[in-house]
Amino acid sequence: MAHQPILFRERQRFTQLWLWVVVLGVAAIIWAGFVYQVLLGGAYGNQPVTDVQLSILLGLLGFGMPFFFYCMSLTTEVQPGVLSVRFMPFHLKPVRIPLHLVRDFEKVTYQPIDEYGGWGIRWGAKGQAYNMSGKEGVQLYFYNKAPLLIGSQRPTELLEAIIRAKELGKGIEV
Repeated sequence: MAHQPILFRERQRFTQLWLWVVVLGVAAIIWAGFVYQVLLGGAYGNQPVTDVQLSILLGLLGFGMPFFFYCMSLTTEVQPGVLSVRFMPFHLKPVRIPLHLVRDFEKVTYQPIDEYGGWGIRWGAKGQAYNMSGKEGVQLYFYNKAPLLIGSQRPTELLEAIIRAKELGKGIEV
């Protein structure tokens, strides 16, 4: 298949302040415990874990968890005839959605927690969702499966790109 032009590309990250407060708060607690117990020689808590266990927790929660959330991203790309979604680090390759399988689509405003249980790769009563932040996106309706919501900070541009890609994709095998 020949290289197709990219009509739309968006890369999103978690930007919710409350999420980063929780993630960095947990990391800070682990860091404080590590410094107090391992470096200063105190006993952190009523039933302290060993220095080795605390070092492992520091690696997993003090470094690993913030790095994991920092590396998470949702990349949405539209090319003639296809929409690709990649939720890093969970997707090794983009999920390619041939647009000829899409019956209809619309720009939507949704409630992430009420309708899908939050952000990320989610399943709800209205189908599957890929979203990172915000409450807008494009809902895709298929001929043969449940709807799919693609969250976007630029939903109007995404909708216009899908319309154009579907038209340009006629006759292109994906």
